[in-house]
Amino acid sequence: MRGVKKVVLTCFALQVFPATTKFNLLRDMNRFMAHTDEMCTMKGFLTALLVIVSLTAVQGQYRLKLAKLKYNGGGDWYANKTALPNLIQFCGKELGIILAAEEDIVEAGSRDIFLYPYVYMTGHGNVVFTEADAANLRKYLTGGGFLHIDDNYGLDKFIRLELKKVFPELELVQIPFDHPIYHQKFDFPNGLPKIHEHDGKPPQGLGLIYEGRLVVFYTYETDLGNGWEDPRIHNDPEEKRRAALQMGANIIAYCFTYLN
Repeated sequence: MRGVKKVVLTCFALQVFPATTKFNLLRDMNRFMAHTDEMCTMKGFLTALLVIVSLTAVQGQYRLKLAKLKYNGGGDWYANKTALPNLIQFCGKELGIILAAEEDIVEAGSRDIFLYPYVYMTGHGNVVFTEADAANLRKYLTGGGFLHIDDNYGLDKFIRLELKKVFPELELVQIPFDHPIYHQKFDFPNGLPKIHEHDGKPPQGLGLIYEGRLVVFYTYETDLGNGWEDPRIHNDPEEKRRAALQMGANIIAYCFTYLN
């Protein structure tokens, strides 16, 4: 799977494809990877590349989508309903990344998860990953996917246990303030902004790093998603809401930049 991704990334680097096609190519690449195992030979690489180019020829018919993760356990996975549409709009304006206006919903165990370069997870309560969910998430994340978990207050004690099902060999680590995720278009020299108080602790950006790549970014004690929501919902000061959107835009930019 990584071989195909490297072929496409090489094309990006050599400017074989215009920059404006980059994000649609990624979507098409993930779609192809989700439905074939012919990835081990040069013939497979060339076939994959031809499929991607063919799909890109009609790129004007669709836009890349982000997704929200639907999970079991009873927690409100559907929380922050206006958050991603507002972040998507902000990314279009500030980063020039044109995304579909509404996110899709994808289940943890669905093969459709491979269609999305960025998956957002939030909620206040219990989370349960089945064995199949965990295996699917691991395959998605080790194959180039990215999961952003945003604690909406109450998720923490559940998600830590469930992540162990996905990566039993990994531990959540503090992401240092000099990490690129904090220094995309917007500079956050002190890490995550504090949006909502929760338990009054400093915000923490935690992550799972697999073979040198940040595959899960866990924003804890900040509640970025609440900051992305419509202003009338939480009545946050404008500077806090803008900081949340800027950090969210950095996460999206990082996700689309660090793919291999």
